[in-house]
Amino acid sequence: MQQPLDASQIPPGCPAHSSHGNVQLHGPAFGADPDGHYAHLRTFGPSAPVDIAPDVQVELITSYDAALYVLQNPQSFVRDSRRWNALNEGRVPPDSPALPMMSYRPNALFSDGAAHARLRQAVTDSLATVNELQLVRQTQQSADYLISQFSSEPRGQAEVMADYAQPLPLLVFSELFGCPPEIGDRVIAGISGIFEGTPGADEVLGGALTELIALKRRRPAADLTTRLMEHSAQLTDEEVLHQLVTLLSGGTAPLTAVIGTSSALYLDEEWQDGLPVEDAVSQSLWNYAPIANYAAHYPTHDVELSGRVVRANDPVLISFAAANTDPKLTEHRQQLSAKAHLAFGAGPHACPAKDPAFVIAVAAVEALLNRLPDVEMRVPFKTLAWAPSPWSRSLVTVPIRFSPRTVPSMATRPSQPQAPQQPGTAEQRSGAQAPRPASAAAPQQQQQKGGMFSRFLAWTRGE
Repeated sequence: MQQPLDASQIPPGCPAHSSHGNVQLHGPAFGADPDGHYAHLRTFGPSAPVDIAPDVQVELITSYDAALYVLQNPQSFVRDSRRWNALNEGRVPPDSPALPMMSYRPNALFSDGAAHARLRQAVTDSLATVNELQLVRQTQQSADYLISQFSSEPRGQAEVMADYAQPLPLLVFSELFGCPPEIGDRVIAGISGIFEGTPGADEVLGGALTELIALKRRRPAADLTTRLMEHSAQLTDEEVLHQLVTLLSGGTAPLTAVIGTSSALYLDEEWQDGLPVEDAVSQSLWNYAPIANYAAHYPTHDVELSGRVVRANDPVLISFAAANTDPKLTEHRQQLSAKAHLAFGAGPHACPAKDPAFVIAVAAVEALLNRLPDVEMRVPFKTLAWAPSPWSRSLVTVPIRFSPRTVPSMATRPSQPQAPQQPGTAEQRSGAQAPRPASAAAPQQQQQKGGMFSRFLAWTRGE
C-alpha cells in the first residue's frame, strides 16, 4: 500500500502539500497551474490523496481507465454522501467550501439503486421532450438579447464571461422551466447568488421554485417543470424542486465555462480557420473539462486502486480534467469518438442533459460569431487566467472587440438583414481603452425595470 509522502520527500517546485503530505488542490497555486498539479498527481498512480479544500481529504482519480472503472461500477462505488466517514465523525469544518459541493441532497445526483433510477428516469424522459430546433431558437434569442446590450457601445469592447456566457444559460433554463417574468427574475437572482456566495440566495431560489411548482399545479403548460410533475414516477413537489435545482446548478455553471472557453478557443489566432464551431466545443470539453474535479463516490468496502487502499465510505472524486488529458490516451485519442471524453461523466450517473448542453453551447458560440462577424480576442488564449477553483475549469475573463452594431429584437427584426454599420475607429479597434467592468450595465439595462428575465422577455416583444 502506497503511503502519503513525508514532507521531507517533497521535491522543490512540486505543487504544495498539506502537513500530512496530501497535494493541496485548492488556492492560488492550483489555480495558476492545474495541469502541473495533475502531472504531479499522476506520479502516485491512477489515484492520489489530495485536500480538495482545507482539512478535507479525498482520493482523486486521475486516470481515464480508473475513472471509467469507478463511474461504471455502482455496486462498489455509491453516491450517497451520508456515508462520508469524515463528515459523520465531525472532521469536516462546518464552514468548509466542500460541503455545498459534496453534502447530500434528495436528488438523482446523490441517490443510488431504485431511488436513483426513479428520479433519473423522470429527468431523462422530461429532457427528451425538449425539441432541438426550439432549443436552438431559445438559445439564439437569449444570445441576441445579451449581444444587443453591449454590441452598440461606441468602444466596441465586451467581456464574454460576464456579459454573455454567464447569463445566457440562465435565460435559456428560465424559458425551459416555463417561468413567468417575476419568478424567472428570482430564479436567476437565486442561483446566481448561490454561485457568488450571497447570503439568503438559497431561500430566494427555493421560494421562487416553490411558487413556480404551485403555478404549474394550477396551470400546466408545455414546459420542463410541468413534464417533471406529470411524469409517471409521480414525484412530490419537493422532489420536483430538487431536480430543478440540480438542473440549474449542474447545467448553468458548466455551460458558462464551455461557452466561454469554446468562444476563446475559436477566436484565438492559433485556431485553424475553417474548422466548425462543434470542433471548438469538443476540444473545450476534452482539454478543459468544465466540471474539473467532482462526482464523489463512496466505496461500499475497502478497495485497492493500483496499490493504494481506500477505506469504505471515504470519498473518491473523479478528476474529469485529468482523466480527459491522461497521457495514456495520447496515442489513440484520434481513434476515439469525439464524445468519448468524460466531461459529462459516464455510467449510471452520466449527465442526462449532455445532448441539450452541447446544442446550447454550439448555438451560443455561433450566435456570437454571426451577430459580431468581425469579433476578435483582445489577448491570446494562452494568456487568459483560469478561476482558482478545484471544482470547475472556467476562464475568469474573455475580452473581445468588434465593430459596434445594433442587434434588433426578434419582434422588430426585418425580414431582410440590415447592412452592417461602419467599423469603429482605429482607437476602438486597437483595444487601447480599458475594458468595461463586469458589473457595469449598459444604459438601456439601467433604464429598464425588472430583473434580467423580465427585461429579456420585454426585449423579445419589442417593448
